Amino acid sequence: MRILVVEDEKRSRDALANGLRESGFVVDAVGDGDTGLNAALDLEYDLIVLDVMLPNLDGWQVLEKLRSKSVGTPVLFLTARDAVADRVKGLELGADDYLVKPFAWVEFLARVRTLLRRSPVRRPEILTVGDLELDIPRMKARRDGQYLELTAKEFQLLSLLARRSGEILSRTTIAELVWDMNFTTDSNAVEVAMGRLRKKVDEPFKTRLIHTQRGLGYTLEDRGSR
Repeated sequence: MRILVVEDEKRSRDALANGLRESGFVVDAVGDGDTGLNAALDLEYDLIVLDVMLPNLDGWQVLEKLRSKSVGTPVLFLTARDAVADRVKGLELGADDYLVKPFAWVEFLARVRTLLRRSPVRRPEILTVGDLELDIPRMKARRDGQYLELTAKEFQLLSLLARRSGEILSRTTIAELVWDMNFTTDSNAVEVAMGRLRKKVDEPFKTRLIHTQRGLGYTLEDRGSR
């Protein structure tokens, strides 16, 4: 099972992530609300561990935006604020549980396992953009009825673009979400990967779905005859 940890304090973030990994989970850990929101929108998680006090977007804002987009992944709030009003606010926004810092690791792990036993509301498992169809659970891609031979990383890149079809994604965003690395201006990893993806997704077909916005990034959309 895959868990997203959104915690701005590095020591706490590393401790939670390492502890969860040692308990057998796959973990992504980020340090601010914007990055956490993007990760939760772009990838499938079984649980989100979300700190309330975060830079950029706070935990309440992140949760509100997720629920407004019908992302039903269970959320465990972590906070140093013990006021009843704060706990009620989180639960009313759609949090599934609330844990006040400091807490014992055994209690945290027990709450994580309890939430994971529940059945989360999943996003659609089939994504379509024009004549492109992505079967997320099986990691299969078809275009115009033909299966595309994609590597796991190419499928992850394509599914990221498909989930946010019509939105321009910068090279920095792509590098962070697909390769989990910091982008540097002298790196051409994203361009190389996009070139390979285009050869499989676009070149054999009449119309292009992958578009470059010069100086901004890439987008996947069906522009028809435009």
